Amino acid sequence: MKSWKLIAHAPKETVQAALLAHDEIEEWDYDLVISGREISEDRPQDWVLEGWFPTKPTATQKRALQSLFEGKAPTISVEELPDTDWVSESQQGTPPITAGRFFVHTPDFDPDPDLINFTIPAAQAFGTGQHETTAGCLEVLSAMKSTGMRARSIADIGTGTGLLAFAAARLWPSARVTASDIDPICADVVHTNAELNSVAIGPLPNQVTMVIADGMDDPLLRLRGPYDLLIANILAGPLVELAPDFSGSVAPGGSLLLAGLLSGDQESAVRRAYRRMGFRLVARLERGDWAILWFRRRRLT
Repeated sequence: MKSWKLIAHAPKETVQAALLAHDEIEEWDYDLVISGREISEDRPQDWVLEGWFPTKPTATQKRALQSLFEGKAPTISVEELPDTDWVSESQQGTPPITAGRFFVHTPDFDPDPDLINFTIPAAQAFGTGQHETTAGCLEVLSAMKSTGMRARSIADIGTGTGLLAFAAARLWPSARVTASDIDPICADVVHTNAELNSVAIGPLPNQVTMVIADGMDDPLLRLRGPYDLLIANILAGPLVELAPDFSGSVAPGGSLLLAGLLSGDQESAVRRAYRRMGFRLVARLERGDWAILWFRRRRLT
């Protein structure tokens, strides 16, 4: 089927700011799928923001893309694409990733017998493993397990595809794992991926329970806390706002894994917020422009 592409060229920081602005819009037209990338390896500061639309985009769709840019927006060009199965094409162009103990791939690739494998279709919600923050979280989870850390109750806030919740369930098979997301669409995505990866859905240990919630605002999430491990790969702003709620949801001595924040000012703001809540930084991983932070809540004296 035919589709169209909207294209905007801008510096790297401008495109990244537009992508973050998009993530904070709750009522976005999700027929318009956007992504950002560098134009070429030898021009790392020159980026392009691309948006795909299933019908010929109107002036409204163009204005929506332009609204993501602060100040004067770059020129938006429109390109008609040939008849193609873009889902299949995107999956074939999505290479597998190895992160810590994990191998994440689309259905087009064979598993790695030496690693923990997850099959996640490329054309899904955020959290396929391709983004630096998701891959970085998988690495830190692997490092946590290597230290001998124990976890009986785990929460993954903003789960997207469910990948990080599944990974935690595999590393700590005796834990009860709760996955949540603010987007109702993610419930079906998580259940589909759980079946695809032989992950049991349910309330028992070695099972994953999925809920739709804004932050920690859910009776089951509150009932299952405090957590030995809480994961949140979302955005810097919500992470700062949720610091008090997360503080009350992590057991003394428990771990907090945060991602979705850019190194620099965003990281500094997040670290300050959680230091005030009684967390200390255990480890930090940097992947690209993104920081992944492992905190531990101080034990009560």
